[in-house]
Amino acid sequence: MSRPHISTHEVELTAIRAQGPGGQNVNKVSSAIQLRFDVRASSLPEDIKARWLHAPGNHLTPDGVLIMKAQRYRTQEANRQDAWTRLYEMLARYERAPKARKATRPTRASVQKRLQSKALHARLKANRRHQGD
Repeated sequence: MSRPHISTHEVELTAIRAQGPGGQNVNKVSSAIQLRFDVRASSLPEDIKARWLHAPGNHLTPDGVLIMKAQRYRTQEANRQDAWTRLYEMLARYERAPKARKATRPTRASVQKRLQSKALHARLKANRRHQGD
């Protein structure tokens, strides 16, 4: 299975000013990159789009747009590369369908152990109740 490709015209990269320390230079230079990627309007396969849009913690706006800020590095080009790398890392999370969960039954021993623990707890609580009289 080949990895899905994201075309450059589907991604909007904007140079913005970075936050944090950096002296006077940080106020003059737009070295951070803001990446915008519309998952709904993208050319990704439908199953990947669906997994990405419905996943909890998917970092998308309600409209299905990913907005990511890359400001790890001091140069704009390094931050641009970082933004693309992080986009593909995020895409990799939703590439594969999650494994279906196989239903299993608890072992007889684990059931017995749980019931004994419950009985012991019930006896302790019952003993407390009678002492308070």
